[in-house]
Amino acid sequence: MNAHISLGRRGEDAAADYLVGLGWTILDRNWRCREGELDIVAHDGRRHVVCEVKTRGSNRFGDPLEAITAAKAARLRRLAWRWAAAHGVSGTLVRVDVLGLISDGEGFLVDHLPEVC
Repeated sequence: MNAHISLGRRGEDAAADYLVGLGWTILDRNWRCREGELDIVAHDGRRHVVCEVKTRGSNRFGDPLEAITAAKAARLRRLAWRWAAAHGVSGTLVRVDVLGLISDGEGFLVDHLPEVC
């Protein structure tokens, strides 16, 4: 496995641990459909939350949250609706958050941006 994929997997694991630490329930990880993939789907106690995880080894090339463009946010929203339809959940009850993780050598610093779309 190359280092980039390993970093991404460790970042997704750290993001899931972070969400569980908030008291959230993880419902799905790496959910796929024809249109793409959702990193994490969780429930925060009130709503279903699709979480896009962006992981970087450092901030040398910018903040990971900068990778979320308007087009990416729209795509995440469409995927959230697909997940909701597949699971019998109203799409209006699903929000999309982004978690930006930067490695600090031993773990990750997490920046959580709620309701990007």
